[in-house]
Amino acid sequence: MPSAELVYVVAGAGALLAAALPGVLVRRPFSLPLACLLGGVLVFLLPTGLPDPDPVTHRAALEHITEICVVVSLMGAGLALNRRVSLRGWSSTWRLLGWTMPLTVAGVAGVATGLLGWPLAAALLLGAVLAPTDPVLASDVQVGEPVDAENADDEVRFALTSEAGLNDGAAFPFVYAAIALASVGGAGWLGEWALVDVLYRTGAGVLAGLLIGRLLGRLFFHAPTRDLRLAEHRDGFVALAATFLAYGLTEMVHGYGFVAVFVTACAIRGLERGHGYNNVLHGFVEQIERLLTAWLLLLLGGFVALGGLAALTWQGAVAGISLLLVIRPLAAWLSQWRGRASPMERVATSFFGIRGIGSLYYLAYALGHADFGVPAEELWAVVAFTVIASIVLHGVTATPVMARLDRLRDRQA
Repeated sequence: MPSAELVYVVAGAGALLAAALPGVLVRRPFSLPLACLLGGVLVFLLPTGLPDPDPVTHRAALEHITEICVVVSLMGAGLALNRRVSLRGWSSTWRLLGWTMPLTVAGVAGVATGLLGWPLAAALLLGAVLAPTDPVLASDVQVGEPVDAENADDEVRFALTSEAGLNDGAAFPFVYAAIALASVGGAGWLGEWALVDVLYRTGAGVLAGLLIGRLLGRLFFHAPTRDLRLAEHRDGFVALAATFLAYGLTEMVHGYGFVAVFVTACAIRGLERGHGYNNVLHGFVEQIERLLTAWLLLLLGGFVALGGLAALTWQGAVAGISLLLVIRPLAAWLSQWRGRASPMERVATSFFGIRGIGSLYYLAYALGHADFGVPAEELWAVVAFTVIASIVLHGVTATPVMARLDRLRDRQA
């Protein structure tokens, strides 16, 4: 069969998996991402003639595909959160952003420098790429559908969802620092980086998200005429309009679009917290996200099947495993000291630092802007291995661990 027709067959099969497997795998220690990854390995091992999903050759295409997947998932994460934004209510989130993420970047960069012998720019890039948790692959440990209850989100699911919603944007300053270090060197870029890449771009993302979210929310729920009051038409694809408008407009003014999309979603949800249209928007976004995720993981499985990890050294594997089992858990556990979470919730939040599509996006983006002194194949091998290890490790543990936490919580209640 010609490969062009087979691409459609594989795409259709991936879409079918994304639709059928969540119901089949519910309450089982086996996740949809893991099933799609294994499916991709099996498909590309066959002599089908499918195109080689090489991220070095197709870097630009991969950057844009993963970008779309991430921004769609950020909209879904923001719409799902039931807890109002506040300093106290979101204290777990602020701790994970303010302490866990910088400590994780530093820890991974230290391992890359000491163990792999990479130059500082490449080590910092690896830390920045692998630091953010993923809003795409973490559905098993995140908040579910929007409900009209302020305290519906348990601390683990809330912390992981809100963290993933914000730290994808918060990783950008570290990525820009790595690019500047590789391109310019020295420390002369630090002043501009702090003013532009940290303060301005972050502030622009937050302000644009608030403005766009409130304007769209008023259009959706409080437009003066029924024809413009989109909440009464129940069209879910409007969520994509909000996603792309927030992202595109913010990027046009050089703000962080990832931050803006999540803030936009939170602003829309906050305007009419109990309205059923929130569920319509969230449901549509979740379906699109699941479809894109299935296709991307099929390609990631093909990357593995066709020898994409050949450039992986044992040092690179140790770096990835140390992130998942030591650096992230320790940094997150320390950051939650005397926080809102119970001891068991603290351990679970620390452990489930899932890596995924966001890491692939950041690496593709960075490699298009600078040379980091390490072969691109080796960088891709380390990052892909870490993402795959996370999919396997967290995919088989998420369901039983969260089920046990729910039982403990029910008994205490």
